[in-house]
Amino acid sequence: MIGWRFSEYVPGQGQGSIFDQLLKLFQELLVYTSGDVSEALSWLTELDNEYNITNEEYGMADFIQDLIDKGYIEQRSPTDANFMPSAKMEIAIRRKSLEDVFGQIKKSKRGNHSTKHGGRGDEFTSELRPYQFGDHLDKLAVSESLRNAQINHGIDDFKLTNDDLEVHETFYQSQMSTVLMIDISHSMILYGEDRITPAKKVAMALAELITTRYPKDTLDIIVFGNDAWQIEIKDLPYLQVGPYHTNTVAGLELAMDLLRRRKNPNKQIFMITDGKPTCIKKGKKYYKNSFGLDRKIINRTLNLATRCRKLNIPITTFMIAQDPYLVRFVDQFTLANNGKAFYSSLQGLGEYIFMDYKNNKRKRR
Repeated sequence: MIGWRFSEYVPGQGQGSIFDQLLKLFQELLVYTSGDVSEALSWLTELDNEYNITNEEYGMADFIQDLIDKGYIEQRSPTDANFMPSAKMEIAIRRKSLEDVFGQIKKSKRGNHSTKHGGRGDEFTSELRPYQFGDHLDKLAVSESLRNAQINHGIDDFKLTNDDLEVHETFYQSQMSTVLMIDISHSMILYGEDRITPAKKVAMALAELITTRYPKDTLDIIVFGNDAWQIEIKDLPYLQVGPYHTNTVAGLELAMDLLRRRKNPNKQIFMITDGKPTCIKKGKKYYKNSFGLDRKIINRTLNLATRCRKLNIPITTFMIAQDPYLVRFVDQFTLANNGKAFYSSLQGLGEYIFMDYKNNKRKRR
């Protein structure tokens, strides 16, 4: 009889060894604590005490020693007893973020995005066309070509001519230069909601996706508060919110400067934020206003959105807040840039970013 077979649930069963279970939790906690190994281990010990992850044969001290022996953590210096995540751990965290955020993605053999232009490209489509001189034979549709030969010439006088051949239509591959802007203003941790940790995880997943699956693409990551500055991929786990206002203008100016140096014709900006612009810089001084939408700040921001549109740099804004007046501002910003905006929950942020990245890569500007 067809049906379901149930068995008693045993915590941890089917989830790998105790080390594997602890490692996954430890990686999550490292992102949450911005790379503070001691704090992450303290939280992990509390979780172990509550949920009995370890046992008499394998304890927390064994796990810590395994982290050291396997090269996941290392001492900051020979004279400093404190530990820090190693490069191996940073890579493991990015890979885990990729799996968590973009888990539905299947790896492709070719590993590049494609445009919507047919021709002598690199990625097969479902369409076929007659063979033309110069087409590569590795794109030959063998079954369809043999069928045509049988129909045209019969079995007794079987032969394969150029007129019988069909090939797969293909897409040209395109390259994309992306700048990811992450808001690290104080509002990203206000009201009891941790918005910066999901933003970091999405950034790490996107970075791992591009560097492994689309190596011809470029990704620059910048953070913006009162000012904006570029960070390296390896810095993402350690990213923290500061006591900053939101200087979107500084972020956009830096993003445009970075994209100006890139030779790819296809360029885009992704911006993850939860609030309105509240700060601009005038000379060496800051002009700040956190109360409502300041006309001077908003106009500077909209002017940059228009400049990006004229330079064919679309901006996709991922707004993780849905206050009506913020939505109105983002609508204005999106209209000025002719870009796109998503009003996403933290849980859906990764899927939105991936799908938009993939769709933009299919366009040839």
